[in-house]
Amino acid sequence: MTYFIIKVICVYLASVGFGIIVNLPHRALNVAGIDGVIGWLIYYMMMQANGGIGSANFLGGLGIGICSIIFARFKKMPAILFDVPGLVPLVPGGQAYNAIKSFATGHYQAAFSYLSEVIWIAGAIALGFIVAELCLKIDNKIRRSIRLKRVSRK
Repeated sequence: MTYFIIKVICVYLASVGFGIIVNLPHRALNVAGIDGVIGWLIYYMMMQANGGIGSANFLGGLGIGICSIIFARFKKMPAILFDVPGLVPLVPGGQAYNAIKSFATGHYQAAFSYLSEVIWIAGAIALGFIVAELCLKIDNKIRRSIRLKRVSRK
């Protein structure tokens, strides 16, 4: 249990640290860290449930995207400010490093295996963000139609 708490703290610090590096406004740093932790927890739970790396990253990206939209409305800031630091814990840096190392050492089969995994993970995260934005568009259309119905009744 202690190891898990240390992981959560490190994920939070990684998200906040990246937010500091990209010069995120100070009032958004804590929320960006929480966004990263939420996305990583979704990813971690899916991996523990043998959900597969693609679905775990997709749901993690979806969670980050939806939380970013909610936090953006709450803080009255653009959602991208929370998206970017939030996805840092999901970035497939280890696989990308292994792919480049395998290319450099001449192990091309292993390199292409790692490279395909990097593309799969990055695509799953991007698809999660796309679905989150789609949910936002649907929510906006529903809210707009409800407002129009209220106005037409008066």
